[in-house]
Amino acid sequence: MMESGILIMDKPQGFTSFDVIGKLRGILKMKKLGHTGTLDPMATGVLPVLVGTAARACDILPDEGKAYRAGFRLGTVTDTQDSTGTVLQVHPVTAGSAEILRVLPEFTGWIDQIPPMYSAVQINGKRLYELARAGKEIERPARRVLVEQITLEEFDGAAGSGVLSVRCGKGTYVRTLIHDIGQRLSCGAHMTALTRTEACGFSLSEAHSFDEVQQAADSGCLSGLILPTDRLFADLPALRLNAAQSRMYANGVKLTLSRLHLPEGAARLRVYADSGRFFGLAEPDRENGVLRIYKNL
Repeated sequence: MMESGILIMDKPQGFTSFDVIGKLRGILKMKKLGHTGTLDPMATGVLPVLVGTAARACDILPDEGKAYRAGFRLGTVTDTQDSTGTVLQVHPVTAGSAEILRVLPEFTGWIDQIPPMYSAVQINGKRLYELARAGKEIERPARRVLVEQITLEEFDGAAGSGVLSVRCGKGTYVRTLIHDIGQRLSCGAHMTALTRTEACGFSLSEAHSFDEVQQAADSGCLSGLILPTDRLFADLPALRLNAAQSRMYANGVKLTLSRLHLPEGAARLRVYADSGRFFGLAEPDRENGVLRIYKNL
């Protein structure tokens, strides 16, 4: 029986996140899989896949920060804001690395970003990409997103191309970030490549290819690739129960807070049985003096 946990995939180019899940269902011979965040088909890199009961954690992930390495080219604007789209405008490249570095602080912190038409955002029940493919463009409300850091890693002035590293929060479109930087530089820009290097606290060094997963499955070593579910909640304080408390908690009994050794001020906890088994998450209800189960995993 396949154990539950987290399988970090290195998503190949040309696959949707749903495609990855579909292929893994065939390799792992199981249906209960979920992923922690959509990547465009063009993008590669870190895609944490939640296996078995870990899939219940999809909607309660505490760390939704992500990091990317993105290629860009100045001077050309496309309808998709990346190199897969149709060229809409071509401009002379008048900006160099100094100009790029000068405007990057304007795109750091909490910023307003208009979702691209070629995106899965829904407005009035319609996916934007469906409207875009039908040749329609509609007004989209700006969304507040967090860009923690942008670094210019490389820039070739002769080609007008370079690489940015971006650390950002949930819902940030890196291709839109590059498009908007290009607009600010008055010459336009589009994204040429994208690799997600971090997601949910996991890095590219922990990610596996389909071939690696298939080889592990064929040799009966899949468990060696599956990370424990509690890694998702490593930043939360831990509570270890004794044997009697573990039996009660497993049966859904609310434990009395005064009999537990709670970390001070904790609003949510990782809960472990006396055996070390990870139960899931719980929340102290200090008003009523009990520990309430938040989600068992």
